[in-house]
Amino acid sequence: MNEGAKSQAAPVRGVLGRLRAAYEELVLPAAIRIACSHPSFGPWRERALASVSGDVVEIGFGSGENLSRYPGAVRSVAGVEPSARALRASLENSLRAAFPVTVHRARAESMPFASDSFDSAVATFCLCSVEDPAAALSEIARVLRPGGRLHFLEHGLSPEPRVAAWQRRLDPIERAVAGGCNLSRDPRAMLEAAGFEVLELEEAAALGPKPWGYLYRGVARPIAD
Repeated sequence: MNEGAKSQAAPVRGVLGRLRAAYEELVLPAAIRIACSHPSFGPWRERALASVSGDVVEIGFGSGENLSRYPGAVRSVAGVEPSARALRASLENSLRAAFPVTVHRARAESMPFASDSFDSAVATFCLCSVEDPAAALSEIARVLRPGGRLHFLEHGLSPEPRVAAWQRRLDPIERAVAGGCNLSRDPRAMLEAAGFEVLELEEAAALGPKPWGYLYRGVARPIAD
């Protein structure tokens, strides 16, 4: 490639990078909020959050969709979310909460909290998209107090071989358009590989299309407990 071609390619990459950044900051949070607010997810969220208590850290906090569903046993919530736009959108929900809410622009893989800070951790529809799920789960284990639990609700790998094959085929497209989301991650396998014991697990095909609709809900604890 000659120097002229190089100089033309660099601005193109720069424009594409800015467009991608704008899409991920301005469009994607709203799209994810709409998708994850599907009415069929409501009962699943209720069950996922029913036994949450004490001081809570919630990764993938988004717009604070879970706040209105937390039970009375919750004392406080610290939300962790990398998108500034999503955190701004969470302000109204945070102000309406019946307990103190703090929001932190950070990644789940590197949380700004001391060890043993929380009684409960919550992850809903976010382990599919964190860049390094093992690091994120290690951080959750670190910030949980002894006896603490992780309460999770995720979509993931279907047990139907044909659906699972389509999930793997679609993964590159899904990651590109949905903020790094992966359709074929297996939440239970990820938790066990990260040193968690799964204490409770409910899984089912909750809605279509099938590659997006297989849900996992449960409770897990770091085995070190």
